[in-house]
Amino acid sequence: MSGILYGLGVGPGDPDLITLKALRIIQKAPVIAYPAPDIGKSLARAIAGPHIPANKTEIPILTPMVPDKFPAHDVYDKYAAKIAGHLSAGCDVAVLCEGDPFLYGSFMYLFARLSNTYPTQVVPGVSSLGACAAAAGMPLVSRNEILSVVPGPLEENEIEGRLKQSSAVAIMKVGRHLDKIRSVVNRLGLQKYAHYVEYASMSDQRAVPLSQIEAHNAPYFSMILIRQPSGEDGK
Repeated sequence: MSGILYGLGVGPGDPDLITLKALRIIQKAPVIAYPAPDIGKSLARAIAGPHIPANKTEIPILTPMVPDKFPAHDVYDKYAAKIAGHLSAGCDVAVLCEGDPFLYGSFMYLFARLSNTYPTQVVPGVSSLGACAAAAGMPLVSRNEILSVVPGPLEENEIEGRLKQSSAVAIMKVGRHLDKIRSVVNRLGLQKYAHYVEYASMSDQRAVPLSQIEAHNAPYFSMILIRQPSGEDGK
């Protein structure tokens, strides 16, 4: 009998936001895998670190963090084969993923390669959307509002079109695209509705109006939330 492949959402950064279900799986699975940059530490491993027993086999999935090379299919082919070896030997493998596995999560690339062969369970996690809204102290949506999730790397005209179509927008993966995004926000007159959050739920969390940000770049783990009041707030 093969082992079970688990895709575990470990939340946005605070180890206390890991779900009880993910915690139980982390503690019982003999093999723990997690995405990691080719240089530096794995955030997913750092989040789950306080909960990982010392006797685990660990598989860092080393991936080059270069936009034009991601997803690195050869990397996922390599590590899918490595994980498959443990699963075929009857060992469960828990793959850690920041936030939620299926919200821009790298686990989806392993899922596509392994879920048709091995029993697979996906455990949802607290997403960065919820964490950033909580940090900013603002609702994402209410009643019949529509939330648009917009990747920061999109072209400027595409971002502008999305912002025009929705009264509630979450712009993710801000990073080096901060100036471009801010330009669109200012051009559309949305400054007073725009909130900037970085490192939500972590010790260095920062949540301020976008108008207070003077930097030209932002961390990868940052988000801009824009919500125009509907007139029904509080009713």
